[in-house]
Amino acid sequence: MRSPIAIILFTSTLTAAEPCRVNVVDKDNRWPVPLVELQTTGSQRFVSDNAGVIAIDAPDLMNRESWFSVIGHGYDVKADGFGYRGVKLTPVPGKTLTVEVTRTNIAKRIGRLTGGGLFAEAQKCGLEKDWIDGPINGCDSVQMATFGNKRFWLWGDTTLAGYPLGIFDASAATTPLQPWTKLEPPLKPKYDYFTTDKGKPRGVAKMPGSGPTWIFGMATVKDGDTDRLVGTYMKVRNHLEVYEYGQCVWSEPKAEFEKSKVLWTKTKAGEKEPVLPQGHPVPWMDAAGKDWLLFGNPLPTIQCPATLAGWQDPKQWTTLKPQVELLDPDGKKVVPHSGSIAWHPWRKKWVTVFMEKFGKPSAFGELWYAESDSPFGPWGAAVKVLTHANYTFYNPRVHAELATKDSPALVFEGTYTAEFAKDPPPTARYNYNQILYRLDLDDPRLKQAIK
Repeated sequence: MRSPIAIILFTSTLTAAEPCRVNVVDKDNRWPVPLVELQTTGSQRFVSDNAGVIAIDAPDLMNRESWFSVIGHGYDVKADGFGYRGVKLTPVPGKTLTVEVTRTNIAKRIGRLTGGGLFAEAQKCGLEKDWIDGPINGCDSVQMATFGNKRFWLWGDTTLAGYPLGIFDASAATTPLQPWTKLEPPLKPKYDYFTTDKGKPRGVAKMPGSGPTWIFGMATVKDGDTDRLVGTYMKVRNHLEVYEYGQCVWSEPKAEFEKSKVLWTKTKAGEKEPVLPQGHPVPWMDAAGKDWLLFGNPLPTIQCPATLAGWQDPKQWTTLKPQVELLDPDGKKVVPHSGSIAWHPWRKKWVTVFMEKFGKPSAFGELWYAESDSPFGPWGAAVKVLTHANYTFYNPRVHAELATKDSPALVFEGTYTAEFAKDPPPTARYNYNQILYRLDLDDPRLKQAIK
């Protein structure tokens, strides 16, 4: 005679239905496309994962033809006669369907870099069984530097699964120098996070004072023959009010940043913040062969010697005045808000990817590309490469370290978040996380940026 538990398990096996697998692919190159949402007329939302997979398991949708609106932030389907953009699908348990989308962005979406459930939909369908997610749910604004024989990654405020309050003094991780096996989907990022003795991710920048600690301008500088990892920290209170800036240096024995020097403290309301080494620094060698670091967000505002002593001494810094605005190919003004620059060996040009200030359709979700013969400009025509429908994508970081002289590929990432948009529904799993994109600099649409 069967036990009650056995009967329950047997009954569950009979009644559980396999999900219907939907593969979302780029019509042009057949790559899987992450972050494409299918939404029913009943407001059920399904979002493709890093494998471009959606698992539809809603009983009310099975074996019934249903309309799914397609929302893809630069990936789309043709509108019908009423202007609706979507597809009709009949989900069947265990069946595989395909949705082809057309890429309207110049940039190609490679996948999500951080957070949980990178392959959650694929795993529901029995795929990617060996994939194990990292220990965080979301994180803000990446910094990355080459330190030793690894890439050192650092993020701002970080959300965890166990409680609404997460890490507010910078989470960090390392990867090999080549962090991804290829620059195309499916993206499988694996970080070695700095954790507590119990294996939980921890903060690495516990600077004194109330409120979160944010670090920008992270760079590797020379201290004699030794490499040192440094950064500019800021202490934040209320809503985005910075009340202190300072310098910090990475301690290898403690595996954390230590406060080095306070550079500025706010003494009264409305006091203007100084120009400091922030943003994403890039190395630059002058005509005399001296190494410098250029700090900017996106265009350089400070030049300082690429040494620990030079970085620590504001008297050795040179303040720069970058272009306040660029022009698009039609002569329209484009005002940069945040981003980074880099030297690209294939283009043999300085390039920038930046977020536009008060862009359209998304106020802080429109990204542009431009290039120059010099890191100091002038910068040529700006071409829009990425757009968002009422969503934010800020603080983009170009990863020129992964560019090669024999390839036109350029990759960049940024923070995808509902913050600063007009109350959009947060995208499950993707919200408040880093997403990687690829630009192929031989794309004919970028010729307008060539000087």
